[in-house]
Amino acid sequence: MARDNAHYNRDIAILKHDESEIPELIEAAGENPLILVLDGIQDPHNLGAILRTADCAGVSFVIITKRRSAPVTETVRRIACGGAESVPIVLANNLRNALEKLKSCGVWVAGTSDHKASKSIYNANLKGALAIVMGAEGDGIRHLTGETCDFLLRIPMLGSVPCLNVSVATGVCLFEALRQRGVR
Repeated sequence: MARDNAHYNRDIAILKHDESEIPELIEAAGENPLILVLDGIQDPHNLGAILRTADCAGVSFVIITKRRSAPVTETVRRIACGGAESVPIVLANNLRNALEKLKSCGVWVAGTSDHKASKSIYNANLKGALAIVMGAEGDGIRHLTGETCDFLLRIPMLGSVPCLNVSVATGVCLFEALRQRGVR
């Protein structure tokens, strides 16, 4: 029996924006937006899972880079289960410039890193206008991206495996932010 792929093949409008639209997107998001920034996520399955999680967590918009990132393909859309169509996506030419735009609009930028100077996500203040930066599979956030962040976060790890999958780590970070914001 052939699988009916008509649902996944239709041309659905993705809410794509340019980095110049960041101030307007922040204003439209209202008080205390939660923004997700992806620094070089290349696996379409991870991108799809992240967009799905972003939608579930009520993320105001997602910023991805035009280069060195997976594009929003049919695979991404399928994995996202509607998240790719409902969460606005900003395509940034230069991630550092996009982060500076966020900061100039009063948004705190928190990068995820296992760097020694990073705070446990459970001890950091994730309330208020906040952008969380998630890094690429394997490499994490780039050095310049980390330097642009206001502070760095880490998820405490207890086992022998050194890191979580980026889509899982994104879920942990976003839902800790929601918990701190009193979302029940």
